[in-house]
Amino acid sequence: MPWTYRHASREWRSFLDDAKERMSLESDNMAYTTVDAVLQVFRRRLTAQQGLDFAGVLPSVLRAIFVKDWDVSAPPVPFSERSALIAEAKQVRVNHNLTPDNAIEATAWAIRRCTNKADFERVLARLPDEAAAFWHVEVDNPRELEQRIV
Repeated sequence: MPWTYRHASREWRSFLDDAKERMSLESDNMAYTTVDAVLQVFRRRLTAQQGLDFAGVLPSVLRAIFVKDWDVSAPPVPFSERSALIAEAKQVRVNHNLTPDNAIEATAWAIRRCTNKADFERVLARLPDEAAAFWHVEVDNPRELEQRIV
C-alpha cells in the first residue's frame, strides 16, 4: 500500500497546518478554501494530462482536491501576472473566501514541504515554464522546504 494512502490523514494535517500558519488564517475551513482556490487557478492552465502528471506527485488528499470537479474538456487558459492569479483565486466561492494576498506563495511553501522534491521538480520541468514560477518559493534557508513527512 502506498505510504500516502496509509498516512493520508497525517500528511493532510501537516500540510493544512503549514498552509494555515503561513497564511495567518484562523480556521481549517479558511485554509482549505484558499488552498482549493489556488489549486483550481493552477489547474485551469494545464491540459488534463499535465494536471494528472502534477497531481501524481501530490499527497493523496491534495491529489483528490486537485482533481475534484475538474472540467477536463475546458481548454487551458494562459498564465498571467501573480496579482491576476490571486484575484482569480479570491473569486472561488467568493462568499466563503478570505484568500490572503500570499495564498499562492503560502500554498507552494506548504506543498513543497509535503512532497518529494525530486519528483515535484521533475514534473514541473515537463509543464509550461510559468508552472515553475507559480510554485516558486523564495526562502533564506532551502532546508525550510525539505519534506517533513517521509
